[in-house]
Amino acid sequence: MSQETVQPPQSVTWLVHLDRTMWVGGVRGLMLQALHPVAMRGVWQNSTFQEDPFGRLRRTADFVGRVTFAAPQEAAAAGRRVRDLHRSLRVRHEGRTHRVDDPELLLWVHCAEVSSYLAAARRGGLALTGRMADRYLAEQRRSAAYVGLHPEDVPGSRAELAGYFTDMRAKLARTPEAAETVRFLLWPRLPEELRMLAAGKPLWFPFGALCYLTLPAWARRMYGMLPEVPQAAVTAALRAFRLAANSVPEPVHDRAFLPYTREMLDGARERLGASGYDVSHGLRGLIDPRRWPPHLRAA
Repeated sequence: MSQETVQPPQSVTWLVHLDRTMWVGGVRGLMLQALHPVAMRGVWQNSTFQEDPFGRLRRTADFVGRVTFAAPQEAAAAGRRVRDLHRSLRVRHEGRTHRVDDPELLLWVHCAEVSSYLAAARRGGLALTGRMADRYLAEQRRSAAYVGLHPEDVPGSRAELAGYFTDMRAKLARTPEAAETVRFLLWPRLPEELRMLAAGKPLWFPFGALCYLTLPAWARRMYGMLPEVPQAAVTAALRAFRLAANSVPEPVHDRAFLPYTREMLDGARERLGASGYDVSHGLRGLIDPRRWPPHLRAA
């Protein structure tokens, strides 16, 4: 495996994580995660999510970016920081104290997240075969290891992931915090550095509604917060979003990330360029094998 980035351009992860449906998947993932009462209580007790839900999305984007595009040593350092933070935090729920790094909670967050990225990308029109989708989930076991999970305990195929969600359904609930989370995500407070986008904030609600409407049917039934619409219309809207978002030039798109995330992505471009990749069209350009070094194209 290439050492320029944790996941090389030849991986399925590269295809999924450079697709702009990741923004839909990210918000969908937060909505899905919120249905685990202990995980949701942990977010409310140990973060500033109520004041800055969009900030949490950007910090999640940074971590996902680091365990995809950063150099392995950078990703390892990010993983250590996350594990150290989680190790120090506790959750009080129904008279009991839970560790934030409880493997059950970590696994729920991971599965809600990666299932959402994969579902949004495939439904939005990214051409992945079933075998490629399974490869993506297997590759994401490496990401799970960075937060402290054992890769062999993490679903590595669509069948394993479906079985996991079936087993978890009885533990999920629409708590007041979960409902409030969805309300925040439908109408978030913009962080200070993005206040210049406030005029366009009314456009967020259709985006948030799209994220909600892509949730599994059982999750939408649990929430019951928006009227149901034909799922064919949801798919069409997601495909339109993907087409528009993927047409945004990479330097413009990257402005949505935190400054240190942009620095990390610049580092990835530099390393890959030095290794013979054609990065003239950015990281997204590397989904085209013709931009890989000759020895990798031949392989």
